[in-house]
Amino acid sequence: MIALEDIRTICSGTIELGFPLAPITSFKIGGPADLYVEPMSASELLSLLMYFEKVHLPFLVIGNGSNMLVSDEGFRGAVINLEKGFSFVQIDQESVTAGAGIRLATFVDFCISHGFAGTEMLAGIPGTLGGGIIMNAGAYGGEISDHLVDITLIHDATVLVVKKDEAGFTYRASALQSDIVLSARFTLPSGSIDDLRARRRELLLRRNAAQPTTFPNAGSIFKNPESAYAAKLIEESGLKGFRIGGAEVSVLHANFIISKTRATAGDILAVINHVRRQVFERKGIVLELEILLVGFSANALEPLTAKDSGYDMRNTRETPAP
Repeated sequence: MIALEDIRTICSGTIELGFPLAPITSFKIGGPADLYVEPMSASELLSLLMYFEKVHLPFLVIGNGSNMLVSDEGFRGAVINLEKGFSFVQIDQESVTAGAGIRLATFVDFCISHGFAGTEMLAGIPGTLGGGIIMNAGAYGGEISDHLVDITLIHDATVLVVKKDEAGFTYRASALQSDIVLSARFTLPSGSIDDLRARRRELLLRRNAAQPTTFPNAGSIFKNPESAYAAKLIEESGLKGFRIGGAEVSVLHANFIISKTRATAGDILAVINHVRRQVFERKGIVLELEILLVGFSANALEPLTAKDSGYDMRNTRETPAP
């Protein structure tokens, strides 16, 4: 049972029951959350987490709702949005420190305007710093962890500072999946502001030309397998333009699934499952999700086994299913 009077003594930000999640996700899809809160400080966030643990309420931490698919039924628990209370960015001597809730585009703009290089490739990624760090976001040969020094986070109800080499960064992943990022510190090389702006503009033009920015989407749906590209595997499986309901595999970029005509979350999930199965049957590779499924059952992704594949799995590398 959610007691609003208790939560109001903890959190000074927005608090709402039955909050619709679709408008705050990049897919523009999904049902409501039982509770929505916007903590304005680390102490408020810690108190909320302890309260939710006490009343056994599941919770989900988000930034601006990108890189996720929310079920049509919504989320039975609390959604904690860090964007309002954790969107700061500042220069500390030779480093730049930014809050988890700041949008990556805003972070990049700040860095460029102060002559710091190394973040330009993040400009077109529609996420916040916290989510970007947890998934080690990147593009065009660079990753958010490249110039990272340390991360301030909550781990087991304790605020810790974790060094970069302790965070377990790998391709589109880290060892921070069960933690909540509060802020991060970077040491960035210097660069010409004009050159950095030109580089950002060039990368944004490339991204907009290659990705379906005119339709709601959550970015790349699948991680690139080792020594392969998910988009190429999907295209070679004849799936560009494949459609279920209002959801479609983009004809512009096969690793994007778009809401072409008011797709439901069920439509998107059905396309995801179809794409995974077809690629597995044709290529013998299991595509792992890059996006987060929210509010779905544990078996939302259909299981894939060696007997489903036409390939001899003894001679084909098999990636574990997510």
